[in-house]
Amino acid sequence: MKIGFRVGCVIAVLVMITSFFGCKSVKLEDAEAAYSRGEYFEAQKIYKKVYNRLTKREDRPLRGEVAFKLGLCYDKLNMGARASAAFQNALRFEYPDSMAYFYLGKSLQSEGKYAPAIKAYEDFMTYVPKDPLSLEGIRGCEMAIAAKEKPKTRYIVKNAKIFNSSRSDFSPMFLDKSGDQLYFTSNNEKVTGENKSAITGIKAGDIYFSRKNERGQWLRPEPIEGELNSDADEGVISFSPDGQIMYLTRAAISETSNTTVEIYTSRRSDASWSAPEKFVIVRDSVTATGHPAVSANGKYLYFTSDMPGGYGGLDIWRIDIDDRVGTLINMGPQINTAGDEMFPYSRTDSLFYFSSNGHPGFGGLDIFKAKLNTTGDYWSVENMGLPMNSSGDDFGITFGPGESGFFSSNRGDARGYDHIFSFELPDLKITISGYVLDKDEEPVPGAVIRIVGDDGSNQREVARDDGSFRFNLGRGVKYVMKAGAPGYLNVKQEFESDIAEEDADYGIDFILAAINKPQVVENIFYDFDKATLRPESKEALDELVVLLNENPHVSIEMGSHTDRKGTDEYNIALSERRAQSVIDYLINAGIEEARLSPKGYGESVPKTVTKRINTLYPQFEEGVVLTEEFIEELSPEDQEAADQINRRTEFQVLSIEYDLF
Repeated sequence: MKIGFRVGCVIAVLVMITSFFGCKSVKLEDAEAAYSRGEYFEAQKIYKKVYNRLTKREDRPLRGEVAFKLGLCYDKLNMGARASAAFQNALRFEYPDSMAYFYLGKSLQSEGKYAPAIKAYEDFMTYVPKDPLSLEGIRGCEMAIAAKEKPKTRYIVKNAKIFNSSRSDFSPMFLDKSGDQLYFTSNNEKVTGENKSAITGIKAGDIYFSRKNERGQWLRPEPIEGELNSDADEGVISFSPDGQIMYLTRAAISETSNTTVEIYTSRRSDASWSAPEKFVIVRDSVTATGHPAVSANGKYLYFTSDMPGGYGGLDIWRIDIDDRVGTLINMGPQINTAGDEMFPYSRTDSLFYFSSNGHPGFGGLDIFKAKLNTTGDYWSVENMGLPMNSSGDDFGITFGPGESGFFSSNRGDARGYDHIFSFELPDLKITISGYVLDKDEEPVPGAVIRIVGDDGSNQREVARDDGSFRFNLGRGVKYVMKAGAPGYLNVKQEFESDIAEEDADYGIDFILAAINKPQVVENIFYDFDKATLRPESKEALDELVVLLNENPHVSIEMGSHTDRKGTDEYNIALSERRAQSVIDYLINAGIEEARLSPKGYGESVPKTVTKRINTLYPQFEEGVVLTEEFIEELSPEDQEAADQINRRTEFQVLSIEYDLF
């Protein structure tokens, strides 16, 4: 069981050390005694001296055992690199306890050395097949390796330097929902106690706080006022919803007995906090309780304990604050594992955060988010991913307004000291943008675009001078978009945004048909020298059906034009049949016949080159009329291009008042 030695991690020092084989010096006995009291900082200093003294060949077995015990000390002091080296030395000297492989895997994982960590876990499982903690360790290492190859989550994490000292600062907690005051635990050199802990090598923790100034900037932290801070270790706090009662972990260190950790309360009067009073959960001197977290509604207290009835290691429990008798429950196997679950945080009745080294993680403690299902009987748990989690210990999260707040981590600190980090999940930037243009790709002045989503959103925008527009969207929403302008037919398009949690900018253009001039219908194809529509014409014709349905009061003339080849009589007759073929298609698609008039023009109305045509065929200047005389002066290639332009199907709006009266 990893204890840690932040106040939050000091749950109970109940470790009894098995005796060394052979005779021991006083120094070894001193190290063993310090270790049994949980004084890991003091113990590691003695073990290191003893280890360096054992230089003879016959000392190798004892040196391996001392290296193992030294590794345990470093492990509990969160010094991953030193722990790895110590466990590797224990194995090098053939220390017989297979747990050396497990602890080596654990410490390598905390360093972010995932491949060798997997190997160490696998070596351990040759002795203890299917060990659940080793299996979870391997899963965590594999997850971390895979995560490095994928984009990180959108969280932005920064070192909150204004709160951090040269020692440990951890477990931040907002006083209330305003997010204007932040409390946390600090082991800085200015804390109340004078003596350094033999457990950690630093002073016992005090509770500090910081507030924002009138510009919204955080001020330098200072110790809380009142009778709360003392020579004991105080920290890992939570508040009642009104901010008047503080629940805290307190570790009273005694020279004559093991460290005990219990939950206390303190009350606020203005800016001052009262002397702590014990919050009794169990009435024995063995069970440790800590890491209090008040539920969002103020009814329950979540906490961490090693009490019987758990799933192994440290578990998270819950009790009714006002009616404690008979209300104590374990948070269950979805939350708790054979490892340690700590630092609970209740955000809402169905959204819960905690830290664990039992669920698959990146190393050490990771922060997990748990969601309660709609029936209230199952928690789904997910790792918060990179960069919220690291190969080190990540724990003690608190949320301010929105998806932002603070947490603590010892990432990047070789001494194992904790520091406070800020996090923020920026709003997704999902937009859709485009242009409203006419058929000649000119901006449509005064075009109005509306977008309605099935999430209830309703937005309107007037296109800019260049025809451009932009809307903000939500994730996974179905939208109907319409564009219109005076003198143009309305156009509708439908669109659904992706559910992916990433920024996105979708593009969509609206091409409006002018009422006062003919509009070419692109991609209408006929069999050669016939009026039969070819199958590839269907898409364009269906779009025309949609346009007519969106503009139900419009009646049109459907005109067909041929090129210069053939007699005038033949071309007129062919174009009339082709226009009628389009009319027949529209009628079969449900458009009223009375709204449709066919017209065959033959070659009598040659096309005038527009800006769009000039873009596609730069050899033809804008404004030129593609008459037979003009075409005959061109090269054979350009003649074919000009004939192709003249062969076209157009519609012209005849009325915008059909069936209005």
